[in-house]
Amino acid sequence: MISMTSPQTPGEPSAKTADPLTLTVFTGASAGSNPDRQQQVRQLGTELGREGLGIAYGGGSRGLMGTIADSVLDAGGHVYGVIPEGLVEKEQAHEGLTQLEIVPDMHQRKARMAALGDAFLALPGGMGTAEEFFEIWTWQYLGLHSKPVGLYNVGGFWDPMLAMVDHMVEEGFMAPWRRESLVVAESPADVIAQMRRAVGASQA
Repeated sequence: MISMTSPQTPGEPSAKTADPLTLTVFTGASAGSNPDRQQQVRQLGTELGREGLGIAYGGGSRGLMGTIADSVLDAGGHVYGVIPEGLVEKEQAHEGLTQLEIVPDMHQRKARMAALGDAFLALPGGMGTAEEFFEIWTWQYLGLHSKPVGLYNVGGFWDPMLAMVDHMVEEGFMAPWRRESLVVAESPADVIAQMRRAVGASQA
């Protein structure tokens, strides 16, 4: 299903409240140079779908974005895509999703993805993925949402960035509790277990 949508703010409830747990995932429109990444992301998507979970993501069919969407769908999960009009061709909008929403710009894409997810997870990716991760984590800090935020640190992909985050704590630019609130998972089972616990705690 393809639809046009109007913007929502990060705190607004999504339209899919009757569905099972949905993770908003950030990842690359490229597959990267390490062939293991695609397989690792595929394994995550397969486990999410098998467990009845779904994702909201950027709506493209290229790179790791396409891999996570296809693997969740193939395993029976739901996949919501949100893509700006200007990237429909560049990121090759995925036409086989549970629902694809086309929005006017990146700002509305981010707001809609924030509304659709019960939690947020950054998979391997580039500067766009890192930017989306830090923005949604900052939104949590500012009280714009109370949803869990995490990293799929498969193969130690995010280790260098986590070292930088720890350095921020050491330098006094980040409170230790903020670092401790970040979900860091290294396997599909770990992602699912930690996110279910974190979502449950955030909704209690």
